[in-house]
Amino acid sequence: MTTTTHRPAPPTVATRPASTTRSAPAARSWLRAHGANLVWLLPVMAIGAVIQAVNMAGSPQRIDDEGTYTAQAWAVQNLGSLAHYTYWYDHPPVGWLQISAYTGLTGAFSRYDVAVIAAREAMLFFTLVAVVLLWLLARRIGLSRPAAAAAALVFAVSPLAVQFHRTVYLDNVATPWLLAAFLLALSRRYQLAGFAASAVSFGIAVLSKETYLLALPFLAWTMWRNADHSTRRYTLSVASALLVLIGFSYVALAAVKGELLPGAGRVSLLEGITYQLGSREGSGSVFDTGSLFFQAVSQWWLLDPVLITLGVLAAVIGLFQKRVRPIAALVVFSVAIMFRPNGYLPVPYVIMLIPFAALLVAAVSDSAVKAWRGRRAGGTASVASRVGSTAWIALALAGVVAIVPLWAVQLRGFTQSDLDQPMRSAEGWIATNVPRDSRLLVDDAMWVDLVNDGFDRDNVIWFYKLDTDGAVEAQSPNGWRDSDYIVTTESVRTSGPSAPEISQALTNSTVVASFGTGDQQVDVRKIDPQGTAAADEQAQAAASARSQVGAELAENPSLRASDQVRSALRDGRLDSRAVIVLAQLMVNGPVTVGDLQALPGEAEQPYRQVLIANSSGVDLDLARAYLTGLDGAYAPQHVEKTADGLLVTFSAIAPAGVIG
Repeated sequence: MTTTTHRPAPPTVATRPASTTRSAPAARSWLRAHGANLVWLLPVMAIGAVIQAVNMAGSPQRIDDEGTYTAQAWAVQNLGSLAHYTYWYDHPPVGWLQISAYTGLTGAFSRYDVAVIAAREAMLFFTLVAVVLLWLLARRIGLSRPAAAAAALVFAVSPLAVQFHRTVYLDNVATPWLLAAFLLALSRRYQLAGFAASAVSFGIAVLSKETYLLALPFLAWTMWRNADHSTRRYTLSVASALLVLIGFSYVALAAVKGELLPGAGRVSLLEGITYQLGSREGSGSVFDTGSLFFQAVSQWWLLDPVLITLGVLAAVIGLFQKRVRPIAALVVFSVAIMFRPNGYLPVPYVIMLIPFAALLVAAVSDSAVKAWRGRRAGGTASVASRVGSTAWIALALAGVVAIVPLWAVQLRGFTQSDLDQPMRSAEGWIATNVPRDSRLLVDDAMWVDLVNDGFDRDNVIWFYKLDTDGAVEAQSPNGWRDSDYIVTTESVRTSGPSAPEISQALTNSTVVASFGTGDQQVDVRKIDPQGTAAADEQAQAAASARSQVGAELAENPSLRASDQVRSALRDGRLDSRAVIVLAQLMVNGPVTVGDLQALPGEAEQPYRQVLIANSSGVDLDLARAYLTGLDGAYAPQHVEKTADGLLVTFSAIAPAGVIG
């Protein structure tokens, strides 16, 4: 018999940690509860992410506003300031602080050569968050899963949405906060916490983009309708107090900096608000084809007329549907306020309306389908309800038929067209050919890139600031004459002529490189401090000198070249440095020169690159040694041995005293 002291120990059984055993059933339970929602939501998010991300660096072309918000986000990280220039309270800073937070946490600025694309990646993030919140909002107001998915999909992939969601606008940062505010305002449980969070979300939305304050009455209406009668006064009071507190934080920022009220030599919050609300020039009338109003609305319409039409109609119908009435009223009010006399209509104004338009179209369609199914099941309905639901379903189906070819064409352009190539080419040309001590007037979309390329940030001037920022004016006592180059984009061409200094810079400058055509065209222009008359005279003298020495070289028996090369020589189209170097090489034997080709962007400039072909009668290795050994004014910028011969390139900017 075995005693208790010698009895074998029971086998050891491995046990899982309690947290693991509890988490697995919890995860399965969560998936069972939310799996159906994920089946609808995740594909929409995936489609939206792909459409938004593919070719976001190529289309649309970067614009000045994008550069401004990107540069401000960059300044927060790299300069420790709210802006790369004087912050003058034109917008609250919370929007680009969030962009800066995203790019800082993800290292986005270090992953892209073009800074604006890093900020566009942040726009992708905010858009996907908004997709989820729109889905949740649709479900919260009672939409079916297919209807909620349709709303989210339209919001994610409508060409109107893609155009503006890709663009770095503060409105894109504010949109998820606004959607969150409405979602939280519809909280059924824990209303105090829900309403408080809604107020905080709305405050962040407004401090991200101030125009979102227009939604305040409709958010308050939503809270009032949804609040429990027994606690309504308390919950709404807490929400109101939090919202006021958040708003006063912006006022406190200005007060602490001593910039609350106007004063000599300083900016102020009051001046910023006055500019935005009163002194800003109006956008004109929708009936004036030359007005900014007409141009903005036309751009929206060309991108997606179907969503605009159905969205406005759904907003009107939604006024008669209880579950979406505040949201419908918000859209109707926002559209109506666009037409106020002498008002200013920002181009990105439509961004706030896109999610609500998509939601209303889905909601009205959901109601119409449910009414139609109810009649099929034997339910009763009024004549108006039967006719209305049938008419809307027919209209919605017609809209679906219309958007298939429309969206296909538009989305193909977004995913395949490289509209930003002229901008990148211009930046590359500047980085290669413009001396680093030069002062440039540029579109703000280029500012961070050029600073990262080694130009002093005080010498890279956002063109708008030359006429509006006292600090920049102090650095340029001679105005436009203190700058060396001006880079013109559509924004500069449109806004520049109304600014005195920029207008003079445009008038007294000549194009040295040009990329793209139409609205995408980007020109690098060299400023002539002595004026265009003197510059034209110098250009004519230089062309005459090139023609004279070129004609002599064209008759040299040691030159082996086509008629194209000889004609270019006689016409003064070959850089004089190349002419002289070729003449020196011909002392040692015949030189064969390939047909001349303009470098990218320099179709109207003298040729500054020549190919000395392998068939030349001179030793190319000795020629290469001679050329690389040159210094001073006639030294080539590059000498490269290729399969066809020796490719010799001279700098775009001729040294002082040398005729280019």
